[in-house]
Amino acid sequence: MGKITLLACSISAAILLAFVSGCASTRQTEDLLTAAGFKAHPATTAQQQAQLKALPAHKVSTVQKDGKQYFVYPDAARNVYYVGQSAEYEQYKKLRAQQQLAEDQLSPIDQSQVNFMTSGAW
Repeated sequence: MGKITLLACSISAAILLAFVSGCASTRQTEDLLTAAGFKAHPATTAQQQAQLKALPAHKVSTVQKDGKQYFVYPDAARNVYYVGQSAEYEQYKKLRAQQQLAEDQLSPIDQSQVNFMTSGAW
């Protein structure tokens, strides 16, 4: 019975971690976009809200408007979209690469520790 409880707790913790990571990831992306110079614009009209929902979620997309190219990241949950041009997008890519490098330098959890914790040995 104890092993089943431990397994259920481990699975619940993994699901919670995945959910929190997804939320944190979206927030981190928005923070990087803002730091790169993207501007947040609320979708206030029905047309803007429809366009916001039509954009691919969690992805920067290119949009042409009045002969200019813009880079747009939708946040439908907050009813906001982030808009930048080429310079801001290039800065965003640099910041994202720096963040990825910093995350890669953090040491991952030792798999033997995970095996020990889930084996019921403790």
